[in-house]
Amino acid sequence: MDKEKIKKVIVALLKAIDEDPNRPGLKKTPDRVARMYEELLSGRNKDAKDILQVIQNLEHDGIVLIKNVPFYSICEHHMLPFFGECHIAYIPNNNRVVGISKLARVVDIVSRRLQVQERLTTEIANAIMKNLKPKGVAVAVNARHLCIEMRGIKKPGTYIVTTAVMGKFEKDTKARREFLKLIK
Repeated sequence: MDKEKIKKVIVALLKAIDEDPNRPGLKKTPDRVARMYEELLSGRNKDAKDILQVIQNLEHDGIVLIKNVPFYSICEHHMLPFFGECHIAYIPNNNRVVGISKLARVVDIVSRRLQVQERLTTEIANAIMKNLKPKGVAVAVNARHLCIEMRGIKKPGTYIVTTAVMGKFEKDTKARREFLKLIK
């Protein structure tokens, strides 16, 4: 990430909106914004496979669920934040399980990119399906988008819900219903 370029762009943006980038409250803003984007978009060059290391020989073939995982992301359409909670379930295959905190880390990696919620949801599910090779995976994301709340239609408190279901959760309505019941 080129923080110097970001600083120059922020100075130009401040000038374009008729602000003085040298006034006391804005003097350090370009640097703060550059450091903020470095942090908020830190998932760009990370791969979930690096953290989804399988723990062998744990016999469990029921649903493994982590719910209410908070996340923050940046909408690629308006570059405003969206944030909410992610729920992830998978059904192990051949005793292939992963440390549960690793699922939350996948959410962090995928959400720390310019994103849209639909892709965020699918990328999380794909990463788990590809790397753990479970019988099935289900992901549900509910989020608030500041581009909906602050501008445009201006509907504060509106939640967008997206899901991705694969494998057994896609084919077996009983498994899908169990997932939905567990995340309520």
